[in-house]
Amino acid sequence: MTVQDALGLARERIQGTGARMTTPRVQVLAVMLATNQVLSHHDIEGRLGAARLDRVTVYRVLEWLVVQGLAHRIAGRDRVWRFSVTGEAHETHAHFQCNRCGKVLCLDELSTRKVPMRLPAGCRPERTELTVTGQCAECTV
Repeated sequence: MTVQDALGLARERIQGTGARMTTPRVQVLAVMLATNQVLSHHDIEGRLGAARLDRVTVYRVLEWLVVQGLAHRIAGRDRVWRFSVTGEAHETHAHFQCNRCGKVLCLDELSTRKVPMRLPAGCRPERTELTVTGQCAECTV
């Protein structure tokens, strides 16, 4: 996706929330849309390039995107939050995290909806997160 396409799509999605459209919100969401990867706060800061935003603003925008349902947060083993754009497929698949470099990859073939589980009586699941750990192809070499 081109930068211009990502900016346009980011504006559409933010406008769809009915909330105020701000430049930082558009920039951060556009970065996430353009890369279509799971990114840490640090990754997003690095990809903003000339549109640098202060660290606190990026944290606030990411939290806002999560609350609005435009992004979701993935907890890494390294205690670093990573973020990705939401979508039906993304809410139901598992992730792989490299123990060496920390990279997180989507496992689209592994659906969390198919994970068997028994919950105590009266409990109702709302979300299932599954992360497989190991070494990515780049770190195995």
